[in-house]
Amino acid sequence: MFEQMERNSAAGEQALGAGGTTSLEALRRADAAWLAMRTRTQWGPRPEFVLTEAEPLGVPADVDVAVCGGVLGIFLACTLQLRGLRVAVLERGPLLGRAQEWNISRKELHELVELGLLAEQEAEECITSEFNPGEAGEGADLWTRDVLNLGVSPARLVAAVRARFEAAGGRVLERTALQELRVHPDGALLQLDSGGGGAGSSNGSAAQQQQQQQEGRSLTARLVLDCMGHASPVVRQVRWGQKPDGVCLVVGTCCRGFDPETNTTGDVIYTNSDSQPSASSSGSSHGSNGNGSNGNGSNGNGSSGSSGSSEGVFNTQFFWEAFPASSGPSDRTTYMFTYLDAQPSRPSLEALLEEYWQLMPQYQGVKLEDLQVLRILFGCFPTYRDSPLRPAFDRVLQVGDASGIQSPLSFGGFGALTRHLGRLTGAISEALEVDALDRGSLGWINAYNPGLSGAWMLQRAMSVDAAAGPGYDRTFINRLLAENFQAMEKLGEPVLRPFLQDVIQLGPLVRSLAKQMVTNPGMVPQIVRRVGLPAMADWLRHLFGLILFTFLHWDVQKYKPLIKRLPPRPRFYMRRAMEQWEYGAGKDYKL
Repeated sequence: MFEQMERNSAAGEQALGAGGTTSLEALRRADAAWLAMRTRTQWGPRPEFVLTEAEPLGVPADVDVAVCGGVLGIFLACTLQLRGLRVAVLERGPLLGRAQEWNISRKELHELVELGLLAEQEAEECITSEFNPGEAGEGADLWTRDVLNLGVSPARLVAAVRARFEAAGGRVLERTALQELRVHPDGALLQLDSGGGGAGSSNGSAAQQQQQQQEGRSLTARLVLDCMGHASPVVRQVRWGQKPDGVCLVVGTCCRGFDPETNTTGDVIYTNSDSQPSASSSGSSHGSNGNGSNGNGSNGNGSSGSSGSSEGVFNTQFFWEAFPASSGPSDRTTYMFTYLDAQPSRPSLEALLEEYWQLMPQYQGVKLEDLQVLRILFGCFPTYRDSPLRPAFDRVLQVGDASGIQSPLSFGGFGALTRHLGRLTGAISEALEVDALDRGSLGWINAYNPGLSGAWMLQRAMSVDAAAGPGYDRTFINRLLAENFQAMEKLGEPVLRPFLQDVIQLGPLVRSLAKQMVTNPGMVPQIVRRVGLPAMADWLRHLFGLILFTFLHWDVQKYKPLIKRLPPRPRFYMRRAMEQWEYGAGKDYKL
């Protein structure tokens, strides 16, 4: 499969990060990291990537903000630069968007226009495909419109935003890795490594690259934004010794050879098989199909074939996403993903990819011999219940996937970034203005979010326990998903759309739960048995938080004129509290 992809793909430099590198070597690196994540028992001393110093720097900072991790960080860097701050972006590889499209809605793309990152025409030029409707649920439960229905080119987006950032005076340091971070009372000192190809732009002149090399191997900043993803060395230090509470494993391909006449719709979240059996019962039923069939021609006859992999894939529930690709009318991207805990018995990405390769033809109603592999996609996305991550150091703030702000049900950080981009821009600008850069003050930016914390229980409900035996009800997750979507379909778009875009709101949540309880009262005790009483009690705590935040967001509106008259520091904290209530209650989301 990888050999075929390499023959069909154009040569060129690949972006780093999730979905950027697609080689067999990259898959094995990702698998090695996933293996360590689920099997490590001895941790040793905590790494000291970030050090706190008592002595001040004694000199003005080179920049106001240093953004570490440029592929998604460039978006926030540009909004801050446009506000008049001095910003530098560090990227350990080339600052490129990946070849594979990002799927978002038109509303999410327009948020970049509203923030001044793109002109309307530029935004339109970044759209590579548009399709409607999208399918969601078990079997063929329902269709929805305008959810993840745009394919946008990350390469074009990143290039356009970078151009605007640099035109506004921002600095980009490519192939420049952060080696160490020292936090002083009056600033942060970043030790850089610009070796291995040199600092500077991959397409810049030799003079530009030499100039950046001569600028030195250190940078000082008033604030450091960690946009380096869940594998960030700063996050590694903070979370040292902590296993993730959940993991989303994703594999997929972009292939050529689908029927152009039917390659016009997408699947947002879809299942067509019951949960994979346990190892003890796999001999007779491994890979069996459930009672669903999709609209793309899968046979739904109760057989799907086994991967035959020596490792085996057990106690998992497979979900699917599929979208038309922009590279041609017969090109289509399909993802298979599953929610797991980080137990040692969980499968590798390579084993999951083998399973995908056996099941995808039935899911899409195609034959393998008719397909050309253009790209192979894979990723491991850990989630933690204590998200978003609170700052552990002064002058250092996690942003995006590094903070865990994305939903535990999602495996893409771009949509979460666009949702929070305006909030983060305003909060960071104001923090710099009032010098609220200690970790306590920055914690108001990455504050508790009951909607996000409560979503973790939903991930738990859609995963199969690693120790589940032959008696486990393999139809449970499909029944739960089907009943949930049936209830939301009857309640309409105001209930369905926020859920599909990873936004939890009190009204839609209560209405859909009430509808399900009326339809099938016996489902609630089954959910409690599956997730356990402690997890259910924890979820009820977050539900109470959602109720409280919804009330506070409504109540505080009448005090807005008074808040504007507060002194700078109290005004900063009050505005952050208002944002916490607004975003925590999902009230930032508008249909």
